[in-house]
Amino acid sequence: MAATVTTSKAPKDSAPSSRPGYGQLLRTRGAWTFLLPGFAARQPFAMLTISIVLLVQHTTGSYGVAGAAAAVTGVSMALFAPYSGRLADRYGQRAVLIPGVLIHTLSGVTLTSLALAHAPLWALFAAAVPTGASVPQIGPMVRARWGVKLQGSPLMTTAAAFESVTDELTFVVGPLLATALCTAVDPAAGLVTEAALTLLGGLLFAAQKSTQPSVTVGGHARVEHASALRVPGVRVLIVTFLGIGSVFGGMQVSLAAFTESIGEPGLNGVLYGTFAAGNMLSGIACGAIAWKIAPQRRLVVGYAALALAASGLWAAHSVLVLAGLGLLVGMCIAPALITGYTLVEGLVPAGARTEAFTWLTGAVALGQAAAVTVAGQLEDRFWGGAGFLVPMGGTLLALVTLVALRSRLVARPRGRTVARGVGHRVPVAVD
Repeated sequence: MAATVTTSKAPKDSAPSSRPGYGQLLRTRGAWTFLLPGFAARQPFAMLTISIVLLVQHTTGSYGVAGAAAAVTGVSMALFAPYSGRLADRYGQRAVLIPGVLIHTLSGVTLTSLALAHAPLWALFAAAVPTGASVPQIGPMVRARWGVKLQGSPLMTTAAAFESVTDELTFVVGPLLATALCTAVDPAAGLVTEAALTLLGGLLFAAQKSTQPSVTVGGHARVEHASALRVPGVRVLIVTFLGIGSVFGGMQVSLAAFTESIGEPGLNGVLYGTFAAGNMLSGIACGAIAWKIAPQRRLVVGYAALALAASGLWAAHSVLVLAGLGLLVGMCIAPALITGYTLVEGLVPAGARTEAFTWLTGAVALGQAAAVTVAGQLEDRFWGGAGFLVPMGGTLLALVTLVALRSRLVARPRGRTVARGVGHRVPVAVD
């Protein structure tokens, strides 16, 4: 079987440019038809964990119980997200989204009702499982749509940065909105709003059929959809993203506990928003830079900076110091996320990228779930701020793994095509 090589020419949907940037990216034909609904649909994701923590802590009085309930949701999402991505690759995004958002809305309302009724912990866990399992994977689906639009284009790195910025913008707005609703309106208002926004945004996004990746049909469909988890580099990135999830989860619980301990619970959203703002700002800068350093090296260096910054959180004892450190930690997260998602483009065949993206998203959720559980227990049993040890430990362990296995992040020779069946070849675009 002869190998085929695809050339690195710009796609027809974007105009050629010597230096790709956000302006050129946003002029890609048809992009806005999925960007705006995608932003609305992913907004609830940033509200879910903090809404559960604040509601359950209010009804039980324990951050440990609240963290455990949120953790069940996160673990459920992490376990089911890759299968959701695989189904989207095989049957289409719309076929997965519509039932998913309906189940998520019903489950979220059920979880809210049980918490307000002071139901036993096992009942909260039972409702948390479908709530997490049905979280719509909008971010990976948007990234997969960019992959279709920009196949073989240098704008893919810019698109990865843009998506990271969009994610972080939701993490600026989401926690602030959830905290304001839970503290100023009602402890249940955050979770109810999250469920309603998921339903509305998810259905709007699912309606954009023209931009979703095409579904493979015919005799070779089964072999085409091999799991992205078989790629060694994806497994390394999963561990890396677990560490990033430990930062998100550890900070959510620890910031809530810290602001309550000083009698200013409303500052929780502000501090977490500062952390997310640092993430967003560095993401904007990362996408605007024409990188000459290999992405594998960028990831190692950037992750080392993240681990170093996260290691100082536990020692902060004032709002200003914590805000400054949170901003710094946030600025270190975006480059790692962007580089990780960019590496997927070279490591994984196009037919499995939605699944690969959901593995990484699920890893963040799983790391976040473990972190909120451990941080909640530390905050309940030890000194205030003990939960900040979780981001330090999580990033340091992930950094050791990343350094040891960084060679697995090198993509196959560019232009090589892997046969997926007799007479069927899937070309890998040269970046």
